[in-house]
Amino acid sequence: MSAAPRYLPHYTVADYRQWEGDWELWQGIPVSMTPSPFGPHQRIAKNVVFEIESQIRKQQCRASVLYEIDWIVSDETVVRPDVVVICGDAPEEHVESPPALVAEIQSESTAGRDREAKRDLYRENGVQTYLLIDPDGETLEAYRRTPTGDWNHEVVNETIRLSICDDCEIQIDRDSLFL
Repeated sequence: MSAAPRYLPHYTVADYRQWEGDWELWQGIPVSMTPSPFGPHQRIAKNVVFEIESQIRKQQCRASVLYEIDWIVSDETVVRPDVVVICGDAPEEHVESPPALVAEIQSESTAGRDREAKRDLYRENGVQTYLLIDPDGETLEAYRRTPTGDWNHEVVNETIRLSICDDCEIQIDRDSLFL
């Protein structure tokens, strides 16, 4: 067995807070963020925020939609999802409890992380709904927590209805995300 793993650096949120640039921290290992997303990614993220925010306001739900905010999962894991919905008011700094909903807009460079590593991280840390959006294929996939705690995967061809924050029912039209 190799002794190399014990010599790998291990970082915490305290270290992370001092770094310059864009990083995530996964189980103590720094992961460089990709450069700022291009137009199609930005447009879809804006549409996701608009669709959810407009319904939350109309129904007067106690929820906040946030874009590219750090979620401190643990002392050694920090991620920055594209869009999150949290119950209640927006935090003063970082999100520190599991969001009700996370949406990731995948790109060629992030598809593997979004589809596997982040999906598993979100499932293991209490996220109720994970939306995975592919701009190139114009697809929307949803992973939703079942009453037994498992995740149900579905491909959304038209519209998806979601319950968030106990008292709010929203609906997302797949086509509206790609306008």
